[in-house]
Amino acid sequence: MVKREDYAFILDIIPPEQMLVKDPSLIKKGFPRNEAYAQAIGDQFFTLLELTLKPNTTAEVGERVYIGNGPRDKVNKIVRRISYEELTSEAKSALPEIVAKIVKTQEDRFIDFFNKAGPITLKMHSLELLKGIGKKTLWQILEERRKKPFKSFEDIKGRIGIDPEKLIIERILRELQGGADQYRLFVG
Repeated sequence: MVKREDYAFILDIIPPEQMLVKDPSLIKKGFPRNEAYAQAIGDQFFTLLELTLKPNTTAEVGERVYIGNGPRDKVNKIVRRISYEELTSEAKSALPEIVAKIVKTQEDRFIDFFNKAGPITLKMHSLELLKGIGKKTLWQILEERRKKPFKSFEDIKGRIGIDPEKLIIERILRELQGGADQYRLFVG
């Protein structure tokens, strides 16, 4: 089953003339010359996408737009998935802030990860994939969540002494850049 995004955050908006210079093959493919392109990141699976915006519509970097099935207000079509290397420099510089925004607004989802994460192999736990969590901190997390499930990032910070929000953001960015190991925790 293909994981589909319903919403995405705009990372960069590229005017149509700039897009045609960047990729002349778009002319042959019949892409509209009056639609701005946008690079975006999905807010569920962190999918990097290239979109076209509807004519006479504006969107801002950092804006959340609907990209799911059915009528869309700003996005005309999803052109394709893209890799981190294909992002513009503007999109790359906006990425950390937008990933942080997604993590903040979906705090419950990531707290749930800390409360339910399990082992990957006999010798490795999925929590250890977060940079800065070694065996000692892992055992501390497992012991604390056994006593009482974590309620918030602040709760984890207070009980364990780590910044879970920062660790998650770093992991997502590493997975997007392809610098993470073979395991993916958050990027679809």
